[in-house]
Amino acid sequence: MQENTTGLPQGTSSVKIGDLEVRVIKKGEGKPLFFLHGWGCSAETMLSLATTAEAEHACYFFDFPGFGKTAAPPKAWDVGDYAHFTMQLIHHLSPEEPVSVVAHSFGGRVMLKLLSDKQTASTFRKVLITGGAGMKPKRSWKYYYRVTLAKILKAPFALLPAGMRERGLASLRKTAVWRSLGSSDYAQLDGVMREVFVKTVREYLDDTLPNITHDVLLLWGEQDDAAPLYQAQRMEKGMKNAALVTIASAGHYAFLDQPARFKAIMKAYLEA
Repeated sequence: MQENTTGLPQGTSSVKIGDLEVRVIKKGEGKPLFFLHGWGCSAETMLSLATTAEAEHACYFFDFPGFGKTAAPPKAWDVGDYAHFTMQLIHHLSPEEPVSVVAHSFGGRVMLKLLSDKQTASTFRKVLITGGAGMKPKRSWKYYYRVTLAKILKAPFALLPAGMRERGLASLRKTAVWRSLGSSDYAQLDGVMREVFVKTVREYLDDTLPNITHDVLLLWGEQDDAAPLYQAQRMEKGMKNAALVTIASAGHYAFLDQPARFKAIMKAYLEA
């Protein structure tokens, strides 16, 4: 078992990345293993997985900027910005050794970005993505209805001078009608994180798949309604060396819905 060479103690620490103080929780010692949480979550969301891996791995759980106890980024980041941040954190905590990753939802979106770049892909050993986001979804008529209605509501403000237009749009966004058109994730946000949400969820990564040659395990809940199974099947088909394994009676949080099954598969994959 390897010694911890980063100087980061067991438990919760604060790591400076750029101007941001990032909360990191470390469990165990050994080969570095990073856990990337999903949108609206935090380091604690995946913390229960440490019990499976900490005997052989130094497990790092951290809060993405704008989530948990890490402050929001200074401006509206896109997926590329979060990918760059993740690389900075990894290099800070594991400057010499390749790392393995378990990524959920938004964390999976970040990993697709990193794996599609040859310069960053070489940083990684084992990669497991569960409920990963980033694929262009199939849209229902309700989606197009909401988009059309939003455009109609915003149209009159386009004729106003800039200052009045912004004040008018700000008032519109506070109305019940406008809030009903947005997603529940968007409705819970304010400030720069609303802009981050819009920029990241509209960045589809389907075109990156042919550039990903890294071995990837896609571990999916069969009842995932946030990142449906057809999106995982698209990832498996689009990547050269991806394998899809499904877990019955599990949704978007397969590691919480079926923890024993998820941990057994994760452990086998990491130790193979």
